[in-house]
Amino acid sequence: MKKALKIVGIILGCALLALLGFGAYVSIVGVPTYDPPSIPEITVEGTPARVARGEVIAQIQCMSCHADKNNRLTGKHLAEVPAMFGKLYSKNITQDKEKGIGNWTDGELMYFLRTGVRRDGSYAPVMPQYPNMADEDLKSVIAWLRSDRFPVQPSKEEAPGSEFTLFSKVLAHTIMKPLPYTGQVVAFPDSTNPIALGRYTADAIGDCYACHSGDLIDQDKVNPQKTKGYYGGGIEMVGEGGKKVITANLTFDEKTGIGSRYTKEQFIRAVKFGVRPDGSILKYPMEPKMVLSDREVGAIYEYLKTVPKINHDIAQKTAELQLAEK
Repeated sequence: MKKALKIVGIILGCALLALLGFGAYVSIVGVPTYDPPSIPEITVEGTPARVARGEVIAQIQCMSCHADKNNRLTGKHLAEVPAMFGKLYSKNITQDKEKGIGNWTDGELMYFLRTGVRRDGSYAPVMPQYPNMADEDLKSVIAWLRSDRFPVQPSKEEAPGSEFTLFSKVLAHTIMKPLPYTGQVVAFPDSTNPIALGRYTADAIGDCYACHSGDLIDQDKVNPQKTKGYYGGGIEMVGEGGKKVITANLTFDEKTGIGSRYTKEQFIRAVKFGVRPDGSILKYPMEPKMVLSDREVGAIYEYLKTVPKINHDIAQKTAELQLAEK
């Protein structure tokens, strides 16, 4: 018996030493860097139609994370990210050739948007990746980034570097990994099918599930439907004034979801203008998506009807959180 306990103790001691060693290694190395990637040769023609479409997507994705107080994409503090991940800042993505992306090729931008890996092999763990966005839409984003629009004009201003916690660094070495670049063409969904259009708009364009699912970490970017708690909500985000905000359950569960509380018209109004059916205003970090058409938002509503229902009482969880903060 004593011998068995001694063996168990040795095994546990070795495991503890291994964990401590791994923690020390991660703390020193930080976010991992990969070999510089093989960049595809892509040239994007900046047509007016592409720039216009890219501007729509940028208003949903790029502006909210990268726009400074002057509405230029020089990077900023990502205040909505919980403190356990660190103090995180977005990068300058203006056309400046030194501080921004002015020297990047179209292929380098495409590769980065798909995988999260920059041209030098450095990895951006907090940057959303877009494996399911249609090639044409990604090209439209690139066309917008190259355009004469004010937010992307060259600026040498930049936000400070991110301060990752040990927790974030460990995640970057284990769970949060770059996505593969397949090179396969991603086509638009059938726009005449509202469910297909809704899924594409919500998942590929809006990245809505990333905040409205069960876990900020345990997510499947390639197959979003496999994400833990898909559209069941419950993630704690940081809102205005540092107050915690819990993301909503967007499934059609009759008791805790939106099925019995929102008509399609009310849902469109909430998403586009940030106003709930009772007239109250949706709280930051949820921002109005006025650039989306009624058809696109209505299609999201139709798609959410098909998502498996999750009984997740966000109202109760919010009440408990507010009570704990008092």
